[in-house]
Amino acid sequence: MVKKVKENEELENEVENYVAPEEVTEASESDDVVSSIVSEAKAQQEVFDWDEYEAEKSGSNQKEINSLQEKYSQTMSTNTENEVTEGTVVSISKREVVVNIGYKSDGVISFNEFRYNPDLKVGDKVEVFVDSLEDKSGQLLLSHKKARALKSWDRVNQALEASEVVKGYVKCRTKGGMIVDVFGIEAFLPGSQIDVKPIRDYDVFVGKTMEFKVVKINNEYKNVVVSHKALIEAELEVQKQEIISKLEKGQVVEGTVKNITTYGVFIDLGGVDGLIHITDLSWGRITHPEEIVQLDQKINVVILDFDDEKKRIALGLKQLTPHPWSALDENLKVGDKVKGKVVVMADYGAFVEIGTGIEGLIHVSEMSWSQHLRSAQEFLKVGDEVEAVVLTLDREERKMSLGMKQLHPDPWENIDTKYAVGTQHKAVVKNFTNFGIFVEIEEGVDGLIHISDLSWTKKIKHPQEFTSLGAEIDVKVLEVDKENRRLSLGHKQLEENPWDVFETIFSVGSVHEGTIVEINDKNVTVSLPYGVEAVSVISHIEKEDGTTAKADEKLNFKVTEFSKDAKKIFVSHTRTFKDEQKAAEENEKQAKAKSTKNAMKQVANNLEKTTLGDVAALADLKSKMEEK
Repeated sequence: MVKKVKENEELENEVENYVAPEEVTEASESDDVVSSIVSEAKAQQEVFDWDEYEAEKSGSNQKEINSLQEKYSQTMSTNTENEVTEGTVVSISKREVVVNIGYKSDGVISFNEFRYNPDLKVGDKVEVFVDSLEDKSGQLLLSHKKARALKSWDRVNQALEASEVVKGYVKCRTKGGMIVDVFGIEAFLPGSQIDVKPIRDYDVFVGKTMEFKVVKINNEYKNVVVSHKALIEAELEVQKQEIISKLEKGQVVEGTVKNITTYGVFIDLGGVDGLIHITDLSWGRITHPEEIVQLDQKINVVILDFDDEKKRIALGLKQLTPHPWSALDENLKVGDKVKGKVVVMADYGAFVEIGTGIEGLIHVSEMSWSQHLRSAQEFLKVGDEVEAVVLTLDREERKMSLGMKQLHPDPWENIDTKYAVGTQHKAVVKNFTNFGIFVEIEEGVDGLIHISDLSWTKKIKHPQEFTSLGAEIDVKVLEVDKENRRLSLGHKQLEENPWDVFETIFSVGSVHEGTIVEINDKNVTVSLPYGVEAVSVISHIEKEDGTTAKADEKLNFKVTEFSKDAKKIFVSHTRTFKDEQKAAEENEKQAKAKSTKNAMKQVANNLEKTTLGDVAALADLKSKMEEK
């Protein structure tokens, strides 16, 4: 149509610009010519069919044009910015992926956004987010990552509800597991959920695309937990049912060491795991299963027991070989000497291995003839090579008890002669009690020194005040009880009883210098000469100035009571000066009474001779007596 208008305008311009030939000179003639030409041109314009002309010129008709315009509008996309749409992958390179969304140009997306999907190929349909239909350079901007992120939480929740298997890209390692890209979300894959068997190197999974199952979603904290192990377990469950259905007790099967723990070894039996407890690895004692097996080692095991419901299988390795007790020397009997190594220690005794898988117990009471044993660790430790005597032997129950002290003679057999009553010996302090000291004269011969037999003079509250553990002390045998293996010993009996002499030195009424050792609520302990301790009371340590004496103060004390049998002396400081005061008062009183008596006697004598003339003299005498 634009072309038609232009042609009409050109025609009119041609008409308007037309100039008459030179031979036409007159104005009237020229005007008539122009008018006729214009009229003829307008008449031709009114009858000219422009549509027909255009159709002839282009070689097509209007119907064909309309058809082409309709087809073109159908190929154009109605995409808008900031929306998610579907596109088709048209080409893939190491760096870029070209996607067609039906727009006038294709979009280019970084290949990193598709690394979770290594199977991507040309022709695949992918979701993309339209960032911009046309940037400054006229390029269509698309993002596959944003499109995934917008719909990721819906997809993850849907996968959890439907137990759907999803693909994820393992991005990196983290504490306790791996970070996995699932639908653009960073999900956590715990180390225990990577595989059914323990993983020793997590790094081998980084950069891999794997299948997972969504096991937990925390929408509040936007946390997603996935598991690859759950997929494997589902596949293995069918295999387990088939394997367990074929198992029988006592059956020998081959397996692979899958995991080693301190308590046992897990064996892979081809899809189902069994446990060999550490006690079923060897007939002998071992400290760790690594002493017997190694990881990935193939071994034969025997099935001891299994549980269909709990899918537990108990395996054994030592059961493949005969029990060592079956090969025990038939000539071995009670009383024989054997050698072995201590393998286990306990407070009550030590287990000694005399052969692989053959052990005997040495009870702590069989380690020494001593009657005051506390712990087996005082005699032996793990690894010690020992010699012992067989005390009991039960081949059916496979039990044996051993003894060490039987290698030496019993010291109590000749106790009456070696440690007769009244003999003196040296002993070592082994233990303290509130009532005395346990000492050892020789190994196996112990005795008790009662606290009352430690000293003649000192008042001992606890034996630790007198001696110390491990110290050597002289003792005297007071009593022997061979049947009960008891010795009663004494220490003070090594000296004569000093109380016979003290009775004469510390007689009642005698005064001695002493030091106050201790003051408590009731009694006062006073140290007197010759190491003797006496007892007083607080009211009897009051000094002459009215104050009370204190500890470590030296004063004179008077003996108020002496008990030889109870070995006690009672003293008083207050009595030392009060008795003197009382004696002085008594002496003064007696002197005064004597003086008065003499004066009265003199008066009586004078009265017999008194006359009227002596009245004045009597008055003077009375005055003198009153003054006195």
